[in-house]
Amino acid sequence: MMNNDMLSQDEIDALLRGNDDQDDDHLTGQSPSEEHLSPMEQDALGEIGNISFGSSATALSTLLNQKVEITTPTVTTVHKNDLAEKFPHPNVAIQVSYTIGFIGANVLVIKQSDAAIIADLMLGGDGRNPQDLLGEIQLSAVQEAMNQMMGSAATSMSTIFNKKVDISPPSIEMMDLKEGEGDGALPNQDIFIQVAFRLKIGDLVDSNIMQLLPLEFGKSLVDELLNPSPPVAPKTEIKSETPSKENAYDHQPVTDTRGGQSYSQTTNHEYQGYQQPTHQQQHIGASKQAGYQPTVQPAAFSNFEPSPVVGGESKNLDMLLDIPLQVTVELGRTKRSVRDILELSTGSIIELDKLAGEPVDILVNNKLVAKGEVVVIDENFGVRVTDIISQSDRIKNLR
Repeated sequence: MMNNDMLSQDEIDALLRGNDDQDDDHLTGQSPSEEHLSPMEQDALGEIGNISFGSSATALSTLLNQKVEITTPTVTTVHKNDLAEKFPHPNVAIQVSYTIGFIGANVLVIKQSDAAIIADLMLGGDGRNPQDLLGEIQLSAVQEAMNQMMGSAATSMSTIFNKKVDISPPSIEMMDLKEGEGDGALPNQDIFIQVAFRLKIGDLVDSNIMQLLPLEFGKSLVDELLNPSPPVAPKTEIKSETPSKENAYDHQPVTDTRGGQSYSQTTNHEYQGYQQPTHQQQHIGASKQAGYQPTVQPAAFSNFEPSPVVGGESKNLDMLLDIPLQVTVELGRTKRSVRDILELSTGSIIELDKLAGEPVDILVNNKLVAKGEVVVIDENFGVRVTDIISQSDRIKNLR
């Protein structure tokens, strides 16, 4: 950059240091990523994002009833101090934590105007005249959309890494870093990996959605991808006689001097870290083996006999276990007059008796057996069971 066709001293110094592109990088919001990520690491993170968010596009398309495209991402790094210049306008930040498979969190950042369109579509609008000010209902709608997106991404990551990956429900808040608002959504890190996607929703949105990962967490994903953990090999069996059913739960302590460690040998090949099961755990384990009752010392298990099924129908119930049942997930119910039903047309909205985010009912032959939350599995809806009623109540409901 020149002033009266002359370079400033700072610019001359930058050229001498080989940093002549520093100002341009600052203007584009990019930092020299090679300092923190190798080209191979950038490619690996881009591939992870490409696969996981590719399935998220399908989930979001189903929710919004619009064609959704998420392009191949661009991976860079950014300093936390530069985020205010990187996101100069009000945004919506969605923080998602991994609970199974990985330990870490990431933040999705989308423009407030794009979030308003998504919220309007989620609430039944056409997305062309969204509310500029996002209220609690609109933020909840965006939160649910991002929950479905990241849930689908977690499912894809399970395939990529060949292990179960799950997330916690996301948290959402407005973020205006210029005004110092919403910075609490960002992890306490100095350097972030920014994975930038181009997001297109029909002809309504053509913008960017950013994923911010702490640098160390992003590197751990790459390391897991390039150097997957070997499957846990079974412990070397100690030669012994094959245990019979009668002594399957007897535990014989044996000391192993290999490596100066000791473990407890059991007849069902459980080793170091084994704990003596409680009476209740032994009762549960034994009941899972059809037709088998373990030999129990009377002094330890004086009341080991299984409790009879309510009504004494255990034998009769065994005869019914192969009968198919109709499983239904009920979002909610409502009552309407005949006039209201006759006035229904395309685009009509029917309000149900459940609040947004409330668990849905899982019915078997129209009888309540459990509650759960709606998820997206590949291109299909599913339900994750969160609460299940007692066995005796389930049997009563199935009558």
